[in-house]
Amino acid sequence: MARHSRHLELPFTGPATFFKAPHFSLWETWHADVAFLGIPYDFAVGFRPGARFGPNALREASSRYAPSPHGYFDIAAQRLRLAGVTIVDAGDVDPAQLEYQETFRRITEAARTLRAKARLPVFVGGDHSVTYPILKAYADLGELYVLQLDAHLDFSDSRHGTRYSNSSPFRRAIEDVPGLAHVTVVGLRGLRADPEAYRAARDRGHTLVLARDVHENLAAVLDILPRERQLYVSLDVDVFDPSIAPGTGSPEPDGLRYGEVAQVLEVSIRQNQLVGVDLVEVAPTLDPSGLTALTSARLLADVLCYWWG
Repeated sequence: MARHSRHLELPFTGPATFFKAPHFSLWETWHADVAFLGIPYDFAVGFRPGARFGPNALREASSRYAPSPHGYFDIAAQRLRLAGVTIVDAGDVDPAQLEYQETFRRITEAARTLRAKARLPVFVGGDHSVTYPILKAYADLGELYVLQLDAHLDFSDSRHGTRYSNSSPFRRAIEDVPGLAHVTVVGLRGLRADPEAYRAARDRGHTLVLARDVHENLAAVLDILPRERQLYVSLDVDVFDPSIAPGTGSPEPDGLRYGEVAQVLEVSIRQNQLVGVDLVEVAPTLDPSGLTALTSARLLADVLCYWWG
């Protein structure tokens, strides 16, 4: 597949694709190092909607980070990063609106197809409920570890009468993905935690790291991250402090700084086999400045650099 050359365009020229990558239908024949799939679904939120607009907001914001064929020049490392990587925008999953079961079926089917076409599939939501059907597409992989960066546990058995909201994706996943061995959650905080969910996650042996722990001793947190595992990373943008990512449905004060999140990701990706990534809960209508989408786009660029080496 030919390397795209749209990096010479101004960021705001269209059509908007993830990192100005070429767009190919998920159902065409192609292969890439990295492929992005949008999942514009936010019917599972219990508070402020808007994450359905996240994929397109990330497309526009990531155009600022379109890599050249030589990659990015990292001023801190004094070297080029991401040289030669091939990236594809595979479009969006079309949600079935209020029919969540059909929507989830479509997401799982699309995620399986994307896995066959890309060394690293990247999924952009959408609310956090979409991680459950994505993880179902990894059921064939054997033992799987998840690193979840999030202000909230998202492990409730039920919330507001539904078992499939954005409060429950990992609870459903451990029920339906036999190989899902462990979940490490980094960034937890707030006053609305579900005590039953907290006890259930602890009883299953999940590693739960408070935002306070990261602030006070990041080195100790880095030491307890998974090692030498097949690792799926789920990034909820509300892990960040709202000062750098206000555009999300349920922000929480005293979140992680960008550098803290970046170090957790860099160490985790380098010491494991990264098999997939999602970034969820960007609600651009809640952030007229566009800062949340720009921060998220930069984070995805860093993730690709850590993975590509």
